[in-house]
Amino acid sequence: MSESNIKAAITRLLPARFRRASAVVPVVRLSGTIGAVTPLRPGLSLAGVARLLDKAFATKNAKAVALVINSPGGSPVQSRQIYLRIRQLAAEKKLPVFVFVEDVAASGGYMIACAGDEIFVDPSSIVGSIGVVGGTFGFQELIKKIGVERRLYTAGEHKAMLDPFLPEDADDVARLKSLQREIHAIFINLVKESRGARLKGAEDVLFSGEYWAGEKSIALGLSDAIGDLRSVLRARYGDKVQMPVIAQPSGMLSGLLGRKSGAGSQLSMDGLSGLPDQLISALETRALWSKYGF
Repeated sequence: MSESNIKAAITRLLPARFRRASAVVPVVRLSGTIGAVTPLRPGLSLAGVARLLDKAFATKNAKAVALVINSPGGSPVQSRQIYLRIRQLAAEKKLPVFVFVEDVAASGGYMIACAGDEIFVDPSSIVGSIGVVGGTFGFQELIKKIGVERRLYTAGEHKAMLDPFLPEDADDVARLKSLQREIHAIFINLVKESRGARLKGAEDVLFSGEYWAGEKSIALGLSDAIGDLRSVLRARYGDKVQMPVIAQPSGMLSGLLGRKSGAGSQLSMDGLSGLPDQLISALETRALWSKYGF
């Protein structure tokens, strides 16, 4: 047997991670609602994903970084911070970023997707919802019926703005809408800067808060092409491309590293006192996903 054949035979016996690959593209999954993370509301925040992103961009011999996104949105602040961290790392490491949308990349989820140099979608993916929404309930009539007296003490004229136990005030609503317009403008500018000349739709359509399926999002320039992770990366970098998933540690190791502290221990320390907030948070998460049919 020739020397080359012997080397080939030895290579085949080695675990895949020890074989020489044509390229390495680390994969980070970004799934869930964006914002505060609790035991009943697993989701995304910069604090939760920063280490994963750092590790992905620091991967030896990486040719690019792939992000798999499945998020209906959430906090505009956390969305933008995650977006900025991805773009900062991409610039520092001089690596392209490929985004692959699963079920949904809407609202804040789409803001994060804009961190990709290219965005790939499934024909059934939901993309868009470039807008800002906020809501509450009005309980003032209910507390009257059940004989509850509202006692509220504030310092500051607008400190109790839009309190759900007080009648709605037109001036307060106007202030809220003004704030939403400011945040919406930030979102719009981010999309324009990220997508640039690829945007093809009229602004009053693109930025109306509407969302679309995969093919239509491509036609509007919000996405680039239909494609899945494995097919696209193998077409770009060859059949031997390695796609290691960069994930949080699990099991005993995660406990040693402190992953199970924080939100999880907060519930146990609070006992049942924190449960109503946790349940409301879970319902809000369910409502976000339901908006897009999931």
